[in-house]
Amino acid sequence: MALEDVKVALRSLATTAALGAGAAAAAGGVAFGYGLWERNRFALREETVAVLPPGMPDLRVLHLSDIHMVPGQETKRQWLRSLAGLRPDLVINTGDNLSHPDAVPALLEALEPLMRFPGVYVPGSNCYFAPQPKNPFRYLFGSSGGSPSNSPDLELPWRRMHAGFGAAGWLNLANRSLSVPQGPLRLDFSGVDDPHLGLDSYAGWPRGSSTAAEAPHVRIALAHAPYQRVLDTFTAGGADIIFAGHTHGGQVCVPGYGALVTNCDLPTWRARGLTTWELDGRDVPLNVSAGIGTSRFAPVRIACPPEAVLVTLTSRG
Repeated sequence: MALEDVKVALRSLATTAALGAGAAAAAGGVAFGYGLWERNRFALREETVAVLPPGMPDLRVLHLSDIHMVPGQETKRQWLRSLAGLRPDLVINTGDNLSHPDAVPALLEALEPLMRFPGVYVPGSNCYFAPQPKNPFRYLFGSSGGSPSNSPDLELPWRRMHAGFGAAGWLNLANRSLSVPQGPLRLDFSGVDDPHLGLDSYAGWPRGSSTAAEAPHVRIALAHAPYQRVLDTFTAGGADIIFAGHTHGGQVCVPGYGALVTNCDLPTWRARGLTTWELDGRDVPLNVSAGIGTSRFAPVRIACPPEAVLVTLTSRG
């Protein structure tokens, strides 16, 4: 091949590569723009689960998770406030409420109408520590957990947030169990602190929660991150239903396929929705919320719109 022919071939290859890179960049820009739009496509998923003792009236539970509040998120604020129109009997919050150190006032203002209803909560890692910029491809190779990024500079004002929840009567279930009356029913709760940070410690169930002579009971378990060890513990302990978040539903999903990751050891097909967790012949309903927000450093959702979940618990009989 003559030298001139080699130069022509190299120029052709360079042009093709440049066009390919430009097309890839354009496609990436379109996907990012779509993801920015979808992150505000808030939706309400509704489920019905028969777990209450026979003859008990329905219990409407609003499940919130992974709000990741940042100051100035007006669309999210208004949508959260509008959920009070559902008039739930109980609000369950499974953590990761913050994504900015100045977000507590905005979060409490957004949740204020909902905090007029009874509520329980467990923290997530982004209740305690602010998110950091990370390579998004890291999540394609497994969980980001294992040890907290617990620099004092990254600590969020979670005590102020918890004080706001407590002032409204919401109950902290981090490594705690308690029982509260709900009409003719008693609600037994068991929750754990964030398993993603390794803070979980199972507290069992309130004493007397299985005593037949008392009012009928239902056992409700809460965790932020649905690690299998936690789900197994709740199931073996006799939970009637489990609520969790953390996965963001995969956040960036493949249409027609679903989530690529869950950021924990939960199988990807369980990344969002109501499924059944099985252990030693016992089946327990598991509701994993796809969450309401995103990290402020990854503010997109694709094929995975944000959600709150209204779960109606009904009688088994």
